[in-house]
Amino acid sequence: QEQLVESGGGSVQPGESLRLSCKPTGTTSYYFMGWYRQAPGKERELVARVGRRNDPDYADSVRGRFTIERDFGRNTVYLQMNSLEIDDTAVYYCNVGGINGPSFFGQGTQVTVSS
Repeated sequence: QEQLVESGGGSVQPGESLRLSCKPTGTTSYYFMGWYRQAPGKERELVARVGRRNDPDYADSVRGRFTIERDFGRNTVYLQMNSLEIDDTAVYYCNVGGINGPSFFGQGTQVTVSS
């Protein structure tokens, strides 16, 4: 069972920015590292993920505003969130996994965007 250390959530106003980070406590280099989110009353959805080829993929709702970065040396993934909107309010979960292997989620970090 992998443990993921997440940080960077918080409360901001629309238009502001936040940066999330996530690092596995183990030493495994996973094929995928990314972020999901779950808003109240909604299903968990993929926000962004990046593979070992450093090929990011984004949800349409965040493309152009969010940037996922992977530091292979530190085995850490970041999510830079700019131009935050009220609809971005959710619990954000780090996710790591392999193509055909197990997938692990972190405990989640709250992001609240309100005026």
